[in-house]
Amino acid sequence: MARYAVIGLGRFGMTVADILSESGMEVIAIDKDQDLVNEISVRVTLAICMDSTDEPALRSLNLIEADAVIIGIGSNIQESILTAAILRKIGVGIIYAKVENRLHGRIMELIGVQNILLPEEIVGTQLAKTLISRNVLEYISLSSGHVVMEMVAPREFVGKDLQELSLPTSKGVNIIAIKYNSLSVTEDGRNVVEQVVNDMPGANDTINEGDVLILMGPQSNVDKLIHETTVR
Repeated sequence: MARYAVIGLGRFGMTVADILSESGMEVIAIDKDQDLVNEISVRVTLAICMDSTDEPALRSLNLIEADAVIIGIGSNIQESILTAAILRKIGVGIIYAKVENRLHGRIMELIGVQNILLPEEIVGTQLAKTLISRNVLEYISLSSGHVVMEMVAPREFVGKDLQELSLPTSKGVNIIAIKYNSLSVTEDGRNVVEQVVNDMPGANDTINEGDVLILMGPQSNVDKLIHETTVR
């Protein structure tokens, strides 16, 4: 079973801890506010009230064995940075950190935190992309500089198979899955529409009207594809 630690139980940290726990993961939730710790204690594996800048206390949790540690500390940037520095010092492998601004994020990168999360920027980027093109349903930036995008198939894609589209060579973007609606009839004669996900699309798979494509590629390539397929 995967094991995660979430440090800082504000709205962000609480949400992450709850979703991981609901998905069957082992979760250690940490905050210096006893009320927040009490609130989440019945929903996670272990809830601990402690100051995450206390190195001996943090070491005692053996977080080096965690699959990842998520720092969700709010506006206290100093506490967030000190916590990250201690985690790096004690050898924690994978760290995700919510940051308040780009400078905060840059400092975290210098410390050695691999995964920087700026929630407001993420939400703002996604909103802007969906406003630019009505086809775009989701737009998720990855720390690698790539983007995963979910979009309704543009009309110029409809009727073509993946080999004919050749997006990896022509656009530098890959279709990693196709979602579509499938109509079936139950034993009692009712029509039921189910969403089916083809998560291993092949060269001969054809794009139909209404299909939802999940694409991945470098941000510049994905943004160019959005621009080229937007109806103006």
